[in-house]
Amino acid sequence: MSIAVANSPVFSPSRGVSSIFSNTSSASPRRLSSPSPCGSPCGRQSSSSPFRLKLQKSPIGCGGLLRVCSNNSNKDVVNSVSKATATSPVLKRKRPPMMISIPPVVSLSFDMEKDSEVKVVVESEVERENYGVYCKKGRRAAMEDRYSAVVDLQGDPKQGFFGVFDGHGGAKAAEFAAENMDKYIMSEVTRRGGEEIVEAVKDGYLTADSEFLKEDLRGGTCCVTALIRNGDLIVSNAGDCRAVMSRGGIAEALTSDHRPSREDEKERIESKGGYVDFCHGVLRLQGSLAVSRGIGDRHLKEWVIPEPETKVLRIDPDCEFLLLASDGLWDKVSNQEAVDMARPFCIDTVKTTPLSACKKLADMAISRGSVDDVSVMLIQLERFV
Repeated sequence: MSIAVANSPVFSPSRGVSSIFSNTSSASPRRLSSPSPCGSPCGRQSSSSPFRLKLQKSPIGCGGLLRVCSNNSNKDVVNSVSKATATSPVLKRKRPPMMISIPPVVSLSFDMEKDSEVKVVVESEVERENYGVYCKKGRRAAMEDRYSAVVDLQGDPKQGFFGVFDGHGGAKAAEFAAENMDKYIMSEVTRRGGEEIVEAVKDGYLTADSEFLKEDLRGGTCCVTALIRNGDLIVSNAGDCRAVMSRGGIAEALTSDHRPSREDEKERIESKGGYVDFCHGVLRLQGSLAVSRGIGDRHLKEWVIPEPETKVLRIDPDCEFLLLASDGLWDKVSNQEAVDMARPFCIDTVKTTPLSACKKLADMAISRGSVDDVSVMLIQLERFV
């Protein structure tokens, strides 16, 4: 994982506050020199000067005698100007407003609770033999996506837990889920002896939600997870992160996005006294949140539930790879497009490059105008059979 720290030239120790104004000479107005003596063309200005001098019908002095060049009557003009200067009040010419060149300031991220500067995750990438993941920050001040990858689960190389978490209102909920979701789910799996796997995953999500709310932190996160155990693939989601599998090159969506625009979700929200409103181009819960399920979101907890939807299937030879990604990808790239783009990097049995596939997909989404964080994880399913 590569981490970047915002560095502002304004706050650089080697450059004081005065460095803000260090490049003002090019923007400051030049001092106008006196007009040329007689014999030179009247009113000619330097080609590099940004100003032009215009004489009104009755020119008056600007703190001194104005000499106007003429081939015939220089003296008369000078005398008339002198008289006008003597009888008229002297008006000072208004200076144009100073143009200040201020260097761009790189945004800094602060932990509002600790009132201290914190590191900003801009990009992260990991590649292993059986999976790859790539995360790219969007146009927000800080990246709110996180991921989790645990291989050799319980000492078994054929077991693993993977997840992508898309935070909103901050990254705290996504960080919490990425660090703890596998523990909560596996604790339930162990307690039940491997039975009732769907209920075990559900209870793991509910535990993650209740424990995060105890932390008294703001924000929430969407989740998509994949548990590979004993040849089974257990995929779950809460929110609009999505899981798509390539089955012989055909894209198969294993999850359904939880958004207020989904009819059953809209009915559930309204049955509990909430409402769905069109705001900023999409349907939103209580006019604010564009997802209807997830971890956290204390202020909307009455309607935003952590309960996941889970699908269990057997991994067979046709199951090539699994994509887990945030909506930063899926809002711009279709399921089949994602599979078509990633497949050439995965079907080569000699050398596979899942990280390259993840980067290509993220670049495709960004090139199509995605401004959200983009996180993509690719899991080589045949490596777990």
